[in-house]
Amino acid sequence: MAQRTVLVVLFDGVQSLDVTGPLEVFTGAGQHTPGSYRVRTASLDGAPVRTSSGLTLVPDEALTSACAPHTLVVPGGRGTRRPDTPPLIGWLRDNAPRTQRLVSVCTGALLLAEAGLLEGRRATTHWAYCDKLARDHPAVEVDPDPIYVRDGDVYTSAGVTSGIDLALALVEEDLGRDAALAIARHLVVFLRRPGNQAQFSAQLAVQTARREPLREVQQWITEHPAADLSVEALAARARLSPRHFARAFHTETGTTPGRYVDRVRLEHARRLLEDTADGVEEISRASGYGTPEGMRRAFVKALGTAPAEYRRRFRPAPVR
Repeated sequence: MAQRTVLVVLFDGVQSLDVTGPLEVFTGAGQHTPGSYRVRTASLDGAPVRTSSGLTLVPDEALTSACAPHTLVVPGGRGTRRPDTPPLIGWLRDNAPRTQRLVSVCTGALLLAEAGLLEGRRATTHWAYCDKLARDHPAVEVDPDPIYVRDGDVYTSAGVTSGIDLALALVEEDLGRDAALAIARHLVVFLRRPGNQAQFSAQLAVQTARREPLREVQQWITEHPAADLSVEALAARARLSPRHFARAFHTETGTTPGRYVDRVRLEHARRLLEDTADGVEEISRASGYGTPEGMRRAFVKALGTAPAEYRRRFRPAPVR
């Protein structure tokens, strides 16, 4: 097996978890399968850097003298928006195309985009910066939902801990599922989050309503996904007319009642598939779909896979 060199880029203001998450995954994989990975870190000039949380990181080498790696990891952090990043962007523009696999974590995608490395590609980044990425780089197809995206040999991931999910996916791609699962267990994380899983839960994906009746309805939807969640029923709980309720809900949360209900039900069904042995028919009723066919249609539309296949792929195997 040929050894893969993984080079993690460092710069002042980098998010420490964007660095250490993938670093621990690849280092652990190298220990699990000796000779599989050689992991290095590098700043532009080889000098120590200070992370956004104040932690000092000492790189192994300078980017200017580093050999082209197999996998180049570009983390994010406040430093991606600093005025002194152009030299780093220039280095990425000149050297990243020589790597076999280019990876960004969080707002590291902004650096890749500035270097012209995402043009014509599908990509994601931290949800709070997806609009900026799309606005500043219209040639990039920004997908704000997944926790990571692959487009050819370029991989981009969402905020912070999704870098661990992406690194585990790369280890699975390189060494197989057993190796990735061993690393996930060692780090006490789940090897089950698919790339197209939403970056955050239904409750976090939308704003919380300002008015108490609407907030109470949001909470009630979350706690009762199997109930009658029609606009008429929800409006009655908020003591508003259906038209007024629908308009106020959209204004205060940024989404329609129907879309919010769809998110909550999908999230509830996913959790039951992942965490319980309940049958598909029982889960479809508990999640408000009524029938397995209704749930299947919702899963295929949102996730591109049927519930049974979702469970097979992403429910953790029992520990023996």
